[in-house]
Amino acid sequence: MSFNVSADAYARFMGRYSEPLAVQFAELANLQAGQRALDVGCGPGALTAQLVDRLGPEAVSAIDPSAPFIAALRDRFPEVDVHSGTAEDLPFAEDSFDVTLAQLVVHFMSDPVAGLREMARVTRSGGTVAACVWDHAGDRGPLSPFWLAAHDVSSIVQDESDLAGARSGHLAELFTSAGLQNVNSTTLSVGVRYESFDEWWEPYTLGVGPAGAYTAKLTPAHREAVRTRCAERLPTAPFTIHATAWTTTALA
Repeated sequence: MSFNVSADAYARFMGRYSEPLAVQFAELANLQAGQRALDVGCGPGALTAQLVDRLGPEAVSAIDPSAPFIAALRDRFPEVDVHSGTAEDLPFAEDSFDVTLAQLVVHFMSDPVAGLREMARVTRSGGTVAACVWDHAGDRGPLSPFWLAAHDVSSIVQDESDLAGARSGHLAELFTSAGLQNVNSTTLSVGVRYESFDEWWEPYTLGVGPAGAYTAKLTPAHREAVRTRCAERLPTAPFTIHATAWTTTALA
């Protein structure tokens, strides 16, 4: 899945969820002073910022295939070692990191097992590999109200429920298939408040991710039908959207 959109568009769409999620995800990783960490699929830097706060910029590396995201991250953290590339082909030597993390990325990898295997390769023996993915299949992701409304309007909708790691237990299965040890799973949850329906809806028109791509290709009438159904499904503003992510940690 391509994310050839601006960092600002991503921040307005998913950043409101990924930033508080990154706080919990970094805490779960139990980072320690002196460790080196890699943020795989870093995007504009929600998790990178947490790693920098805990370990310092010189101890953090990050990689993402999106050119706009990479440019934004380099501007934001000029001292961080930032690379353009994919999880399936990490440009780092074996045992380079103590902790390797992938936040909201595994479900967009072209080969999730290969990506996790690469994450393990660049992590020292006994180091931590961790990933999290929204519970799209359980209708507990931040985009669930949108996709449920889209299904109400049309019987032909390809949502994100079939993506890798998005259903119960699948992320742990992928870790095991990649050869990781001591695999443990939990969930992390965040809540995001919206003051109006338009504040919630507008980011879906920015072309970010599968939901943005889906919205962009709709006819004006179909788009308005989805928008209307979303408004019917959501509570009266202000309201809070709660989102839960499957989260798995393991030893390299």
